[in-house]
Amino acid sequence: MKRRAFTLVELLVVIAIIGILIALLLPAIQAAREAGRRLDCRNHLKQMGLAAHNHISTEGIYPTGGWGWFWVGDPNCGFKDAQPGGWTYNILPFMEFNALHEMGSGGAQGSAAQMQGAMIRVHTPIPTYHCPSRRPAILYPKPSNGTFIAYNASDNDPNNNVASRCDYAACCSSIGYPEFGGGPDSYADARGFAWPDVNNPSSGDYQSCVCFTKSLVTPAQVTRGQSHVIMFGEKSADPQHYYDGEDGGDNESLYVGQDNDEYRTTTNTPLQDVAGVNSYGNFGAAHIVGANMCFGDGSVHLVSYSVNPTIFTAWGDRNSRVPGDIGAD
Repeated sequence: MKRRAFTLVELLVVIAIIGILIALLLPAIQAAREAGRRLDCRNHLKQMGLAAHNHISTEGIYPTGGWGWFWVGDPNCGFKDAQPGGWTYNILPFMEFNALHEMGSGGAQGSAAQMQGAMIRVHTPIPTYHCPSRRPAILYPKPSNGTFIAYNASDNDPNNNVASRCDYAACCSSIGYPEFGGGPDSYADARGFAWPDVNNPSSGDYQSCVCFTKSLVTPAQVTRGQSHVIMFGEKSADPQHYYDGEDGGDNESLYVGQDNDEYRTTTNTPLQDVAGVNSYGNFGAAHIVGANMCFGDGSVHLVSYSVNPTIFTAWGDRNSRVPGDIGAD
């Protein structure tokens, strides 16, 4: 009587076929997951763009860029050039985070209540400010050679060795390096501080885009057209230092004024994140195909890493006459 069964050879062939099928399917599954994460990232920038336009509708200007890395947001200082916090702070009320924005309000500048509110805010990660292809919205450690404690944020806190961070940056210029320093040493010092000459085109400190130190740029001043300048985009970062704060362009807290953590230029084209590469001034992303960018009209486009350098540089200059469409997606 014959028994029905698989031979060893047949079993091995079936296992091999299953292995091949899995090998073929895994890249497709990973690609589908990355496409979903890239779409989430795009939606984050869309939310920021809408918030910025609500800010424009209310205040008449693009979100101002704050004072420098010594400072985080202060709800007592309004939304114009007296505000020490950066763009990430200034659009909070327009992303339904008004309660977070207002923490520490009502007290005098530098009061304990104001500083404690700032520290609570710094310790509150916001998923919208993180690209899901790169890292989650959690608290990250300060660098070994730096500090997260701003002049207007209390250091009397057991968690002052961690802070929230950001994977996106405002476009401040088409040339140069995207930071000037920490800013004044105090609110009193700010009144007589020697601010960089950011509004003078003949100055070496000139900032040509829409968000920078003490900026007050209106849509009417964007003569190139709002749809042809970058407002926000993904920033370049070193994968080896996503979590430790040792990347020089990723070592400050979420709400600082103009600094290379949250401000970049279009001097160079976007870069894909590569281990060991620190591109402090560049836009870039963890995505394979390109970086998401939110333009001045609020539209979001995927910009290829091989984008035309001349056109990309022009997207950082609100008055540039260089022709060229988005050329993305």
